[in-house]
Amino acid sequence: MPTLEHLIALSDDTGIIQHAVEDIPNRSTGYCIDDVSRAFIVVLQKLDLDPHNVAAKRMASTYLSFMHDAQVDDGRFHNFMSHDRQWLDEVGTHDSVGRTLWALGYGMRFAPRDTWRNVSKRLLDRGVRALEWLSYDRSQAYAMLGLAHAIDAPGVNEADVARYKRGLRQLADALKRSFLENRAGDWEWFEPMMTYDNARLPEALLRAGLTLRDDELVAIGLKTFAFYERTTVEHGIYVPIGNNGWYPRGGPRARYAQQPLEAVALVDAALAAHDATGDPMHRAAAEVGLEWFYGRNSRGIVMARGGGCLDGLGEHGVNANMGAESTLAYLSAAYSLAARPAKTLSAVK
Repeated sequence: MPTLEHLIALSDDTGIIQHAVEDIPNRSTGYCIDDVSRAFIVVLQKLDLDPHNVAAKRMASTYLSFMHDAQVDDGRFHNFMSHDRQWLDEVGTHDSVGRTLWALGYGMRFAPRDTWRNVSKRLLDRGVRALEWLSYDRSQAYAMLGLAHAIDAPGVNEADVARYKRGLRQLADALKRSFLENRAGDWEWFEPMMTYDNARLPEALLRAGLTLRDDELVAIGLKTFAFYERTTVEHGIYVPIGNNGWYPRGGPRARYAQQPLEAVALVDAALAAHDATGDPMHRAAAEVGLEWFYGRNSRGIVMARGGGCLDGLGEHGVNANMGAESTLAYLSAAYSLAARPAKTLSAVK
């Protein structure tokens, strides 16, 4: 199981530095709540596996403090902060707000301290006022994941559960509409083009369907995940949609540059499909996503390095920098599968 070595190097008493020059934090790039929220989930995953990890406890408190400071009066959040602790925006992007709600719901459910769960709930309760503002499929999907966790969090009263379920239903119905409006022939997808963080969309519908006990949402989640898997897994090797052109319906799909966040999304979506069906093939698909980091990819290059991860896999080389997003994707994928051991699980490096 990977250590927190590189995450510790990227983190300080404010948050986590966005980018790196090879494995050296690039302080000039400052911080963003996108990465801080991801990092909060990762260290909570680590604490589930290693409850006495002192570094993970320290970083969890730091990341939650960042999110607390980032919240603005209407419940949304700033995203970008300079290294000298100055906010650089009036409010963050839709995706960054959705990701923060995801992290807070996760904190409500899995944080090992009452105080962390209490603060996570306080921030999420203010943040749900922004649900109608979230206008894009992915930002809505991220928030859906957070609400699904919040509903299952310990100690949440019936009134709050009902409120979270209303929000989850609203977002799930919007994502279902996206699917129904864009599916065409053998194109079983939510949009006319596959872009980034793709597997989060079926994952969100699966988690919403399981939480709301809605068989139609689960069915759509399984159908779209199957389409995604057929599109990106070639002879047992994961080849995510590259960001050098994406994949428009009816057009060629980009194979490069491949991003680590795609692989962790595959892991999580496959585990959601496994939860919905019990089918071991979905568990195996999650392993395919993890193995991408360890060199079972279209270039045969090991992306994981000493607790960190290279930023991208290209047709003719790699991005040798090891920033926050890629490192957190690797750690989260590894910790997700470590928390769910199976006899067929490949040894985690």
